Amino acid sequence: MNEREIMPRVSIKDIASRLGVSAAAVSLVLNNKEKNGRVSEVLAERIRAEAQTMNYEPNRFAKGLRSGRSETIGLIVADISNPFFAHLAFHIQEHAEKFGYSVIITNTNEKLDKMEKNISILKSRQVDGFIIVPTEHGEKQIEKLVREKYPVVLLDRCFKAIDVSYVVVNNYQVSMEATNLLLNMNCKRIAHITYKYKIPPMQDRKEGYIAAMTHRGLYDPKLIGEVDFWTMADEIPDIVMDLLSNDEKVDGFFFSSSSLAFNALKKMIALKLEIPKDIKVVCFAKNDIFELANYPIPYIQQPIPEIGKRAVELIIGHITQKDLPNVHEVLQAKLVF
Repeated sequence: MNEREIMPRVSIKDIASRLGVSAAAVSLVLNNKEKNGRVSEVLAERIRAEAQTMNYEPNRFAKGLRSGRSETIGLIVADISNPFFAHLAFHIQEHAEKFGYSVIITNTNEKLDKMEKNISILKSRQVDGFIIVPTEHGEKQIEKLVREKYPVVLLDRCFKAIDVSYVVVNNYQVSMEATNLLLNMNCKRIAHITYKYKIPPMQDRKEGYIAAMTHRGLYDPKLIGEVDFWTMADEIPDIVMDLLSNDEKVDGFFFSSSSLAFNALKKMIALKLEIPKDIKVVCFAKNDIFELANYPIPYIQQPIPEIGKRAVELIIGHITQKDLPNVHEVLQAKLVF
């Protein structure tokens, strides 16, 4: 056969013809309903074996027309290049398959217009429900989905004013713990590097840092450095230099994401700073650059497999049970050091 030649799709009628049975009997077996149609176990096994031999694949579109479901979930993440979101998408896809669902993954790059476009695309693909990492100012799009009766689960971030299911972690509490770890290492001037945009997890991480520093009487707003998501690689080196070179230079850094830590640590390594001798660091999530440091860097570990698992369980629940109440799930991240 020519390599470019496409094999025709095997149909239920093809299997029925091969075995000399009715298409109805084959359909019942392949939909696991043979007992309803009184198909014998022997015949059911023959049908399944032949379907496998002929490489039969169910027509999801046709099945969706009959059931009213496409058995697909639309997943919208913020930054697929970020290891956190890449791993999260992997676990969501793996767990969805256990329910017989496929996942269509889209990426916003933290841009509101891309989130709107992705929602529109996924609607056109007739997804049964959405798992969304919303962008800043994405409330209107989420509210619109809720009004349209789409099953929705928010991930990593939530909008408290919108009654919708979500899965997040204890950002505030664990950020307090991370800051206290540096304080207990005798750090007095701890800088917090975060993003300018006001998404809930970043706000909670900053507030956790502020609470810990305030409790020790050491909070100084000048120690908070905020960068733009799209230009952080250019901004962070200058911020790090400013914080390290002024009269009251910092002795510790708490980074609110692994991407921020990556760009800052590159600068510290270039400056030949030794961690933790010259500067102490803790980061929200681990980054591969940690392997280049001369010291194990403490980091906050999020339960990524559990986050993905719970998000899938919730969205499947909302798809299959229209009156299922919304669930607000806060999972526990932990400090690793």
